[in-house]
Amino acid sequence: MKILFVSDIHGSAGAARTVLEKAEAMQPDAVALLGDALYHGPRNPLPADYDPKGVAALLNGWKNRIVAVRGNCDSEVDQMLIEYPMMSDFAWVLAGGRRLFLTHGHRYSPDNLPPLADGDVFVYGHTHVPQTGTAALAGGGVVHLWNPGSCSLPKSGYAASYAVLEDGVFRVCGLDGSVLLTDTLG
Repeated sequence: MKILFVSDIHGSAGAARTVLEKAEAMQPDAVALLGDALYHGPRNPLPADYDPKGVAALLNGWKNRIVAVRGNCDSEVDQMLIEYPMMSDFAWVLAGGRRLFLTHGHRYSPDNLPPLADGDVFVYGHTHVPQTGTAALAGGGVVHLWNPGSCSLPKSGYAASYAVLEDGVFRVCGLDGSVLLTDTLG
């Protein structure tokens, strides 16, 4: 199964268009949208090509493949433009025999993990900083931590990014296609 992960679009039609062009070329089985799709929020600057309605139209073109969760900048009024469910705080996806817990990162985070089992994968956005790594579970075992970064408003000196999971390999990629980080499921 091939999954494209995107987070923190924040209404940037240019960033959404670029990521969805990548999706068109790679034809993923699913697009995991990790929140903050349309609105930039009060703490963020306006992203380039700010066009929430345009982003909604672009994403709606992928509605049959999108699995989405709500970010802290998403609201119920956004659901009026979006043609797929996007108001859940989390979603589970099964890929390659692994359970992936998808969330935005403002309710659950690496510092506040939900109940997970050994080998699960915690996938989140919110920080605008890509990450790959692991965390030990209190009861024993290890979970993978993945963050695709932000495709529109990256932070900490990282490039705008998205991520792909294919054949057990998670790759965070810059919008230019360069690989920024990788993690492999054993």
